[in-house]
Amino acid sequence: MAVNRLEEQRRWLDLPRKTKRGVVAQKAAAEELLGDKLAGMEIVLKTSDKQIRGLQVRDELTAHEAENGGFVFALFRGCVTMAERFPTLTQSDLARLMYIGTYTQYSGRLQHDNGRPIDRKKLESLLGMSRARFSEFFGRLVDADIITAGDEHGDIYINPSIFYRGELKKSEYDLSEYRHTRLFRSTVRDLYERYNGRAIKQLALIYSVLPFVNFACNVVCFNPEEGDEDRVQPMDLDNLAALLHYQDTQKLKKALEAIKLDGKPVFYLPHNIHDKRKRRVIVNPRIVFAGPAKSLAAIKVLFN
Repeated sequence: MAVNRLEEQRRWLDLPRKTKRGVVAQKAAAEELLGDKLAGMEIVLKTSDKQIRGLQVRDELTAHEAENGGFVFALFRGCVTMAERFPTLTQSDLARLMYIGTYTQYSGRLQHDNGRPIDRKKLESLLGMSRARFSEFFGRLVDADIITAGDEHGDIYINPSIFYRGELKKSEYDLSEYRHTRLFRSTVRDLYERYNGRAIKQLALIYSVLPFVNFACNVVCFNPEEGDEDRVQPMDLDNLAALLHYQDTQKLKKALEAIKLDGKPVFYLPHNIHDKRKRRVIVNPRIVFAGPAKSLAAIKVLFN
């Protein structure tokens, strides 16, 4: 069968750069192995439309991760509120903890992106807190076994069951009882810089809703571990308010709507189609996302 060279050229141009490099490397290896046997022969790229679509989808997810500064994994127990898990931490503490988590490196050590470790003094400066308030906050993190500190170098390490960077399946820790999501570093840091003040408690809402987010669709729901989107049971704002101990649902609605990222909402609150008096909650995937690549575009369009 004759080779459709125009079609093959189109497929080649559509491939991600990384994939192209891999194909070239494979061709070079084949030529080295077979030598003269390849004389008069041509190696032709055979790629189906399905393969191209798959490569493009994965490339879109990779681009999304890069655009938002890469990620760390945030770990938690499904449907267990952060208040239950960390009873000694305040709402402001939770917001700061989420921010600190973005500095987790592969070793579990807190450090800047340039590799410089973050000790206690540098963490105080990074958070922008007074010495007295930081000392109290730092003590609560140590007491709750969230961080360990005080080695000979003053390095700080974060509990891997709270934040982890690297491949979870290769972790030396047993994290099987926890769910996880990608927490994007640049976006969380940008939000912290903007809301690190009187509004910092609002920022804690992002961290607080994680145990109830179904990461196939980024919807806050009653069954966050359900993999079939048709069986997801969305949670109305009234129910979320009760779980987060808001006595006034309208106050929670106002707080959620007030959080913006580049002028766009962090939380989308559409009406329940079955009851227009109620609202549902969807989280912007630029903040957290753990679903499949094929779902990303559909969720992102809600925030455009």
